[in-house]
This record gives sequence, C-alpha cells and structure tokens, in this order.
Amino acid sequence: MLEIQGRMFSENHCLIVAEIAQAHDGSLGQAHAYIDAVARAGADAIKFQAHIAAAESTPAEPWRVKFSQQDDSRYDYWRRMEFSPEQWAGLKRHADERGLIFLSSPFSLEAVELLHKLDVAAWKVASGEVTNWPMLERMAELKRPFLLSTGMSNPAEINQLVGWLLVQNVAYALLQCTTAYPCPPEKIGLNLLPLWQQRYGCPVGLSDHSGTIYPSLAAATLGATVLEVHVTMSREMFGPDVVASVTTAELAQLVEGVRFIETMRRHPVDKDEMLTEMQPLRQLFTKSVALRRDLPAGTTLQHCDLTLKKPGTGLTPDQLPGLVGRVLQHDVAASRLLREEDLADA
Repeated sequence: MLEIQGRMFSENHCLIVAEIAQAHDGSLGQAHAYIDAVARAGADAIKFQAHIAAAESTPAEPWRVKFSQQDDSRYDYWRRMEFSPEQWAGLKRHADERGLIFLSSPFSLEAVELLHKLDVAAWKVASGEVTNWPMLERMAELKRPFLLSTGMSNPAEINQLVGWLLVQNVAYALLQCTTAYPCPPEKIGLNLLPLWQQRYGCPVGLSDHSGTIYPSLAAATLGATVLEVHVTMSREMFGPDVVASVTTAELAQLVEGVRFIETMRRHPVDKDEMLTEMQPLRQLFTKSVALRRDLPAGTTLQHCDLTLKKPGTGLTPDQLPGLVGRVLQHDVAASRLLREEDLADA
C-alpha cells in the first residue's frame, strides 16, 4: 500500500503516472495543455522534470541523441527546458485544479528545494539519480514517499538504497525501468516485479519506455502499484522521447484497461456461484432431449428416434443414453422436448 496526497494506491488500484518530461519542448503553454490532456485521459498523476541547468550539468555534457536544431549543446537544451518558480507554481496549481497529483523529478539540490516549496506529493527519483546521495538525503529529510526508477541501478545499489530508506522510515516503491528509448519487449523486465515484491516486501511498479500500452497492462495483471509512461500529444510531435511515448488517446485506453484488469483482480470468481447466476442463460443456450418425428404411444424408443434441441429446460443430454429402450405412454409430437411423464416406468 502506498499513500500519496491522501490517496491510497495498491496492487488492486495502482497509481498511473503520465510522464511529460520535456515533451512540452520548453513551452509553458504546451505544459499546461498536457495537464488538461492527461486529466481528460483519466491518469492519477502528471510528472514533469525540474531541470536547472547550472545546478545539474556542465556545458560539456554530451547529447544522448542529437535531435535539436535549436540548441547548440545539451546544456543549452536544459536551460531552454527551465521554468521559473512562478511558472512551476502555476503548473502545480493547474494540476491541483484538474484533480491530478503533481510530480516532478529533481536533478539537483536546487530543484529539490524548488519542488519542496511547491509541496510536491512525492519524490520521483530518476534512474540516473539513485546514487546522488546529497540529493537523496535532503529528500528523505522532507518525509515524502519515494518513487524509485532503477534503470541504471545494479542489485547492490538497489539493496543499499532500500536498506537506507528503511532506516529513514520513508515510504517507497521500486519501479522496474529499462533505459532504452524505445525499449524492446525482450528488455522490459516484468519478471522483476514479483521478485522485488517477495524480496523487499514493498510496492513495485513499472516505468515504461516501450511507446506502447502493453507492458503497463501486463504489469497491472502482476499487481503493480505504480505505472509510469511517457506521453506525447501525437507521434508527429518533436522531441527525443516521442518514440518511447504513448499518445494521450492511448493513455486513456491504458487507464481504461488497467482499471478493467484491477476490477477482475478484485473479484475472483467462485465457479459454483457463477453457475447459479448463469442458470437462466444456461437454460437458454443448452439443449434438451426431443423426438426426431411424431411417435405413437407404445413406441419403444431407439437411439435414432432421439435428438437434442434448445432450450435446456427438459431432459438433459446426459440422460439420452438411458432413454433408449423406454416406452412412450402417450403420443408425442416431433421436436417437442421429451418429459419424464411421457414415459412409462422403467
């Protein structure tokens, strides 16, 4: 169970996070448009990334993918992705108004303080920040839940981090994440979710970069508490994460599918009880014993005299072998369902 902003999330009702990252391409208007689109799609939370270039990077930082014709360096790109504290406050206010949990990954201590002032509900720790101990320690002091992506973490680092969080008495969820854009199916790593649930006894989830809704749906069947997907307005949009994103329309489909799966998980079926409920339909769709042709009283029934026809309100198919050799005690018309009172005592 994971509590965020007074809302409870679990394997039976997971937190669905729409990751915007830099999909807004530095446009405040686009960032606000994403809030409205994500709210309409039905996600629980929207997540941005709080970049402060001077605090997190150097001008020598290399490009992951050289995609921008506008920015001379990746450092310049991060600068263009920055919003002012007032602009961040406006985004947070807008998300609150739309009923969304507002999240943003920090990439520096300065970003932690900015988000702390906004009263973010939880800390989403990006894959590259799980060894940033000064930042992690400051976040732990602020006693908000941690959502930890593990895309760049080895098992020893995960063990160390989980042990440290237990000492800090901070709620957390571990998110399987593969740092590939887009991530192919053979590298999703769904097998790690039940493994971590058993090993750490904590909520688990998936931060997916496949650009499809399928891994999240599969993770929901495994009892994920958190699902995070990158989102784009359209596959025609600009940016390095578009190929690893679902569209807002696909996000709505994902939300619908996950909630459907969760309802199934919450309601295991008792087969006997279900058959009782289905009895009217069972009678409608199953068949009963009937005669192939008109037969007079005194006829000894042969197998060739008998057939099966709907509805299933008469003698059942499993009784058919035992009817061979029985004698009709009055006339019976063709296609009428045979009744026990039609037959002489055996």
